[in-house]
Amino acid sequence: MTWSPPAATPEHGTTAGHETDAPLTILHVVAPGKFGGLERVVQSLCFGLRRNGHRVHLAVVAPEPEAATQLLAPLANTGVCAHPLALPPRAYLQEHRALIRLAVEVQPDVIHTHGYRPDVLAGWVARRTGIPALTTMHGFTHATWKLRLYERLQRGVVGSFDAVVAVSRPLAEQLIGEGVPPARVHVIPNGWLQLQAPLGRAGARRALGVGGRTGKLIGWIGRLSREKGADVMLEALARLTDLPVQLALVGEGAERQALERQAARLGVAPRVHWCGGVPEAGRLFTAFDVFALSSRTEGTPIALFEAMAAHTPIVAAAVGGVPDVLPRGTALLVPPGDPQAMADAVRDVFRAPRHATSRATAARTRLLTRFEPGRWIEAYERLYRQICRRGPLALTSR
Repeated sequence: MTWSPPAATPEHGTTAGHETDAPLTILHVVAPGKFGGLERVVQSLCFGLRRNGHRVHLAVVAPEPEAATQLLAPLANTGVCAHPLALPPRAYLQEHRALIRLAVEVQPDVIHTHGYRPDVLAGWVARRTGIPALTTMHGFTHATWKLRLYERLQRGVVGSFDAVVAVSRPLAEQLIGEGVPPARVHVIPNGWLQLQAPLGRAGARRALGVGGRTGKLIGWIGRLSREKGADVMLEALARLTDLPVQLALVGEGAERQALERQAARLGVAPRVHWCGGVPEAGRLFTAFDVFALSSRTEGTPIALFEAMAAHTPIVAAAVGGVPDVLPRGTALLVPPGDPQAMADAVRDVFRAPRHATSRATAARTRLLTRFEPGRWIEAYERLYRQICRRGPLALTSR
């Protein structure tokens, strides 16, 4: 396992056919949901690579056109070549053929996949065509039996990629423990690239539908599934009866109804606002007095970066890459799955606002220095050049 791709050296500083600083042709493949951190990472990576002069293509496999539209909208007029593939669910053979045709057309130096479905299908395309392949592992959800099956298939194929990027140290250790060759695993924590300016506080609250609410507002953003720990946040809210706080839950998912029943059982339903899935939620962190991340598992959450950028105090479960993003003095970290610890930390934010503001300032400074996009994009560029080798495709589109 390496912490980042090695810099170019005379031994491998020139790929076969082009100089180290020559633009690359990169084909990203993603099957997005409507909203999420993975999608945000793909947008930022494509934009940053294009800004550095590379030829960037983005294949979006999405049965629902809305998901492709949400992903591609911020990349309009950036020079990123979009290839929406509107295929029905489980049309795996059609998807494979479409990706083969696209690879033949684009002639990429490298294929970069994101998520379990592209890892399996686009990874197969890369192996059949001889194109170098890289995947970024954003984390595992374990949300449903179907997702667990897909993720098991994903873990079975990523070891054959030329490089596997983990977005946190714990995720890299997990991959190696599951058999991915250590030499192929590279840790590149996500970087931060702001594509859209945040809204002001009042505008953000209106966009969330909480503009008329009074009192302090805890923000929670994520998929409503077990690994994200919305149930832990509701339990924490039930322990905050001494404060006039309300909770904005931003997101959708399979557990929505169960969580609504839990809120009613705990007696906190009047203090919970169910915002649903909100496009471009990264603009809305200014609405919150504190952002709470109660996940049971994470990679390097983009939501943390969005809260840091908005200068919003953070309370977070110390899982995955969270402690690496937020060291002591930048946020309050608590054990995962501990609603009392989460409640105590939120209470501390409101009872000691000066300290909370100081931590938020330190977090924002860390974001702008440690996670600025230049170093993040350069790390991927070095890794692309390390694995890339130019040559004719092994297949035609037929």
